[in-house]
Amino acid sequence: MVSDGKLKRAKKQVAELKKFYTHLAIYLAVMVLLFIVDYQDRGNWWVYYPAIGWGIFVVAQGVSIGIFNSGWEDKKVKELMEKE
Repeated sequence: MVSDGKLKRAKKQVAELKKFYTHLAIYLAVMVLLFIVDYQDRGNWWVYYPAIGWGIFVVAQGVSIGIFNSGWEDKKVKELMEKE
């Protein structure tokens, strides 16, 4: 049986993952839109500035929740095995 503390931590982690993936999806959609605008403008390729600036925050959010942690795959496998 799962204790209340573990359940709360798991729910918090899932909420953080959901926020990250939502942020990542919005980032990618906006960057595609900005790339199209920049391409149509035939300008100086200014799209790199918002992509890098905002991208730093997306990466920082991923690092803060452990997305880029090398052991995340093992933890996920263990979590899924415990569910069964």
